Amino acid sequence: MHTARLKLIGPLALLALATTVGLPTAYADSCTTQAQMTPSQRTDFSRAATMLVGYVQNGDVQGLRADTLPAVAADFSGIANSAQTLKPQIAQAGLTVEALFAFEAAQPAAGAQPQGSQFFCSPAGSTMTVVLNFSGLPPGKYALAILHATGVPKPQQISIILAQDTDGRWKLAGISSKPLMLAGQNGLWYWSHGRDYAAKKDDWAAYFYYQIATFLVIPADYVSSPNADKLRREAGQLHPQNLPGDQPATVNANGLSFQITHVDTSADLGPLDLTIHYNPNAQEAAQLRDPVTARKQVLNLMSGMLAMHPGLRTAFHGLWVYADSGNATVFALELPMDQIPGGGSGGANSMGR
Repeated sequence: MHTARLKLIGPLALLALATTVGLPTAYADSCTTQAQMTPSQRTDFSRAATMLVGYVQNGDVQGLRADTLPAVAADFSGIANSAQTLKPQIAQAGLTVEALFAFEAAQPAAGAQPQGSQFFCSPAGSTMTVVLNFSGLPPGKYALAILHATGVPKPQQISIILAQDTDGRWKLAGISSKPLMLAGQNGLWYWSHGRDYAAKKDDWAAYFYYQIATFLVIPADYVSSPNADKLRREAGQLHPQNLPGDQPATVNANGLSFQITHVDTSADLGPLDLTIHYNPNAQEAAQLRDPVTARKQVLNLMSGMLAMHPGLRTAFHGLWVYADSGNATVFALELPMDQIPGGGSGGANSMGR
């Protein structure tokens, strides 16, 4: 997804993160949820995390570095660049701490091989267990704070890993951010409507909605939960036909055959669009030199795509089509659905409104 892309603020250095699949397990000494913490613990973690995000909001790179774990601060250029990129999006945002988890990585037994660490965080009496998965995590005390930066055009969810330094202070060990919403809707909205498209056998629309939902619902790659696992399972049951992958996919329209190399989503212009890349053959490439025949060619491709996958008409605001030659784009056109022959008058996120 062009606009739904995880932004890691710097290499996490001490924290080589992994997913649950295939991860060797070494259970940690403890994991404490927000509800199980003492008031002073919640205050300490919240204050530290909010202060670190405050540095990003204010563009205070030196302040951020000063409160970063020394091993991470030693290679700080990636953190600095990413913090400066994030700053404009959250500068005027209000910050809310949504969740806190504290966990402790144990010292491995003498001679033991390094393994991954899995932290099972479950409030007392609850079956909603949140699992944190890491590999290469050094022994020590850590905390995860998930913050929401809202009240801005592009709200963000920010995950802060805190580590206790030798002086007992909580410092930055890792930080990542991703959008809270895409094209004005949150992950649960895309999940619900992805189900609706799947029930109607609109597999392409369902597939892309589930991809967006998975990205938005799960705050960081190393966080898992029953809801996240359920979403992943549902998404994994979709097997849309004719998606380009290792080989191009073919779209036929008006006697023409187009080789589609890549399909993605984008909200760069605000509404949710579907982006399509194709490699024109020699005849098609010649037509692209003339604006009139180029537009006609791309309109044929757009109409053919919508004929094959009619659910796209209501799932997306419009289509972006890029004609590529090698690594260069030689022609591009964006149109809303109501301007595409056969595209209807739907529009991104029109379903359910």
